Amino acid sequence: MPLLDILLYPDRRLRKQAKPVKQVTEDIRQLIDDMAETMYAAPGIGLAATQVNVHQRILVIDTSEERNDLRVFINPIIDSGQGETETEEGCLSLPGIRAPVMRLESITLSAKDRLGDEFTLVADGLLAICIQHEIDHLNGKVMVDYLSRLKHDRIRKHLLKEQHEQTVRHAGASAI
Repeated sequence: MPLLDILLYPDRRLRKQAKPVKQVTEDIRQLIDDMAETMYAAPGIGLAATQVNVHQRILVIDTSEERNDLRVFINPIIDSGQGETETEEGCLSLPGIRAPVMRLESITLSAKDRLGDEFTLVADGLLAICIQHEIDHLNGKVMVDYLSRLKHDRIRKHLLKEQHEQTVRHAGASAI
């Protein structure tokens, strides 16, 4: 299974709205496997298809310590939520950046699994936060959208500078 390239903010493709999966096919299941491998290798606890430039409503999440509890959400919809909590979040599309984000404390959602079977889940804690974070990606929203304009602009400039420096280093190395 190949590792997929994770889009880095401020890549405009992260703003694209994902479309619902019409049918869970073998190609979709292969994408799910590739996304899971990419997430584990990154390493991360969640990955939305949008982050790998596939604009379909698919999430993979594993919040377990052992990294052996992969959860797949196809066409996830948050049906209801309760409470609020502020957490310090990170994101694979914003490497090295952590920021406080307000989230629902618990959620009820409906989705399909990797076989296309519908299910409902009540989630709280880290799982609920991760699901909300990844659904934001499917909706074209990025964690920095929750921050003040000043913080948002600082992060954007910082990441653009790092990406430029990395491109220069890579170009220099390949010229040798």
